[in-house]
Amino acid sequence: MKFGPVAPADALGATAVHSIRKGDLVLKKGTVIGAADIAALEAAGVSEIVVAQLEDGDIGEDVAAARIAAAAAGDNVRLDRAFTGRCNLFAEEAGLLVVERAAIDALNRIDESVTFATLPAFKPVVAGEMIATVKIIPFAVPDRTLAQALEVAANARPLVRVQPFSVKTIGVVSTLLPGLSDKVIDKTIRITSDRLAPAGARIIAEKRVAHDRQALTVALKELFDAGAELAIVFGASAIADRRDVIPAAIESAGGKIEHFGMPVDPGNLMLVGSVNARPVIGAPGCARSPKENGFDWILMRLLAGLPVTREDITGMGVGGLLMEIVTRPQPRERESKEGHRVAAVILAAGRSTRMGGPNKLLAEIRGKPIVRLVAEHALASKAVRVIVVTGHQRAQVETALKGVGVTLVHNPDFAEGLSTSLKAGLAALGEDVDAAIVLLADMPQVDSALIDRLIGAFDPERGALAVVPTIDGKRGNPVLWSRRFFPELMALEGDVGARHLIAQNPEAFAEVPVSGQAALVDVDTPEALIAVKAELEAR
Repeated sequence: MKFGPVAPADALGATAVHSIRKGDLVLKKGTVIGAADIAALEAAGVSEIVVAQLEDGDIGEDVAAARIAAAAAGDNVRLDRAFTGRCNLFAEEAGLLVVERAAIDALNRIDESVTFATLPAFKPVVAGEMIATVKIIPFAVPDRTLAQALEVAANARPLVRVQPFSVKTIGVVSTLLPGLSDKVIDKTIRITSDRLAPAGARIIAEKRVAHDRQALTVALKELFDAGAELAIVFGASAIADRRDVIPAAIESAGGKIEHFGMPVDPGNLMLVGSVNARPVIGAPGCARSPKENGFDWILMRLLAGLPVTREDITGMGVGGLLMEIVTRPQPRERESKEGHRVAAVILAAGRSTRMGGPNKLLAEIRGKPIVRLVAEHALASKAVRVIVVTGHQRAQVETALKGVGVTLVHNPDFAEGLSTSLKAGLAALGEDVDAAIVLLADMPQVDSALIDRLIGAFDPERGALAVVPTIDGKRGNPVLWSRRFFPELMALEGDVGARHLIAQNPEAFAEVPVSGQAALVDVDTPEALIAVKAELEAR
C-alpha cells in the first residue's frame, strides 16, 4: 500500500487519510476519491492531499475485517457489516462467552495492522451484546497477512462463541445453627434468585436443615429427587476442611469433591463437587452478598453447562483479587491498648417539621432538653469523644448543650437533608478514630448501656465492621460504622441515611438483639413526645 501526499489529480481511486475542511469543502477521512472530489479539491485551492493507495496484493480494510470476523465467529455469534475497517461480533442469545485465548494472542501477534479484542473470558452476556471486534488499523493489509490471520482462526475455530445457559432448575439448602436468623436466610434466597434470573434459571426447591452431615445428605438427595439440576449449599458455618459437614454430606450422598478453595477473593472458601453427575456448590459466605465474588464465576459456568475442574479453579488467581471489599483486613485496622476507638456523632440539625412548629430537641424531659439527654448518654458511654452536629436553631441547641463537654460542629447545609449532617460529623473526626456510632438527637431512650453493647460488638478482625441493634428482627438505631465505610457515607446525597449499605454488605454487619423499644422510638410527633416523656419520667 502506498501512503503519502499527492496532488489531487493523482488521487483518483485513493483513500483520503485525513479529513479536509476548507471553505465550503468538507472531505471526510476514509473517502474513496472520485472525479468530483478532485474537482472540488482543486476549486478550493488544495494542492496536496495525503492518501492511501492500494497496490496489487492489498486487501481493503473492510473486506479483511469481515473475513477475519467470519473465521473467528462460532456458535451463537453474529456479525455486523464491516465499516471503516471494523467488524463487530454480537451474542445471538444469553450465555457465557468462551474464547480461545492462545489463538487470539497468536492472531494479534501476526502483524500490527490486525487487531482482535473481546470481552473477558467467561463473561455472562445477553442477546445483542457486543462481545468482540476486529479492527484493521491501516486502510488495507497485504493478502499474505490476511492469509496468516485466517489460518490461525481456522486452526482454532471458533475463536469466540457463546455457550447458552442450559441449567434452569436449582435446589438450595441452608444449614442452621443457633444465632442464624430466618431473616438472613430469606435475604440469601432473594439474592440468589436475582443472580439466577439473567440465566433464565430459578429455585425449584429450598430446604433448611440442621448443620449436620446426615441431615444435609438427606436434603441433597431430596433436592435432586425434586428435579434440581444444580444444588447450592449455604452453610451456617464456613467450610474449614474437606472433612467438614458440607463436603462430608456430598460424599455421603454418593458424590465427590472436585475442588475446595479458590484463588479468588472474596470467594476463597468455595467448594465444587457433584452428586450423580449433577453439580453441587458449597457456597462461601460472600455468596450471601449481591456484589460480584468468586461464587458468581463458578455459578455462571455451571449454569452454562460447562465443567468446572480443579485446573479451571486454580487458574483464576490472576485477576482473582476483585474490587475492594469491606471485610478484607487492612493495615490501618489495629486495636489500641484501650480497645478500638469509637466516637459518637449525634445528628441534631433537623427542623422538626413533623412536630408542627417547636424544635423537638429543645423539649424538656426530667428538666433537661432532649438533645442534652442524648449527649449525656453518649458521654457516659465508652465512646472516646462525642460530636454534635447542629443546624436548625443553632444558637438554641448550643445553649441547651452548654457545659456538657461535647464538640459542636455546625452544618450550614442542614436544609439539604440528613446526609449533609452525617458528612459534617464524619469530617470532624480525627484520624485516630476506628469507627463512629451515629446517634439521632431525637432518641433519648438510647442510653449508655445500649451504646456500649454496640461498641462491644464492633470487631473488624472478625468481620464485624458495622453493628446494628435489632428488636424481634427489626433493625433500629444507632448504627456503628467502621472507618472502612466512611467513603461511602461521605458520598451520600440528600435527605437519606445509609440503610442501603447494610443491604449491600450483609456479611460485614453484626446484629445485636436488644430488649425494649428504645432503638426504634424517635420523637417525631407531639404524640411520640408525650409517650416518651411519660416513660422516662416514670423511671
